[in-house]
Amino acid sequence: MKKKYLGIIPARGGSKGIPHKNIKNLCGKPLINYTIEVANMAIEKGLLDRCIISTDSSEIADIARAAGGDVPFYRPDYLSNDTSKSVNAVMHALDFLEKNGEKYDAVVTLQVTSPMRTFDDLKGGIEQFDSSSADSLISVYEDEKANGYNYYRMGDNNIGIAEHKEHNTGIRRQEMKPMYVRNGALYISSLELLKDRRLIIGDNPLLYVMPKNRSVDVDSISDFEYIEFLMKKDNQYLPI
Repeated sequence: MKKKYLGIIPARGGSKGIPHKNIKNLCGKPLINYTIEVANMAIEKGLLDRCIISTDSSEIADIARAAGGDVPFYRPDYLSNDTSKSVNAVMHALDFLEKNGEKYDAVVTLQVTSPMRTFDDLKGGIEQFDSSSADSLISVYEDEKANGYNYYRMGDNNIGIAEHKEHNTGIRRQEMKPMYVRNGALYISSLELLKDRRLIIGDNPLLYVMPKNRSVDVDSISDFEYIEFLMKKDNQYLPI
């Protein structure tokens, strides 16, 4: 039996790095619109059963609704500060919907800060998760340059601690297995993982691999500028 999926788009109003980041204009429309459009297509195609926006901001809610977004409630302030965990916002949304008689098998968390995510990415991730027994899935891209071999943590007295277990074993970088970096575009969590452990990502999640050029996560103005460059290049990278 096909799993029943709820999409959740977290979009709180506060943002220290970029003011009003979730609704900042990107190539002619608010950033949040890109995620709403992909989610609505997934609903039309039967991949998502519903997708809601969880926000504490009336401004974000108005813009989301104008773009066809579903905003059934306002997120409480205590779940919208800088220290609030994403899983708490997800659980709040699930509790709200369950009290209204809605039950789901899994939650698909879609961050607004991944506007390069396409419908095909969402479709591929859900199909991969749907055919597995995993408790979670995350989207990633391959780190082609370093493959983890050049990563160090800073120890005491500026001593470098190699992150890769094959460091200094004589193996060539070209012979090492690829390393993957979480890109934040797609998280799928089983209901059991969310309720039993209050986690969005399990210990051994499935990896859904996306191209690096669609894995830009908007954290800074330079990220915005880079994404605008990609989107305007020749429509090759436009979402959907």
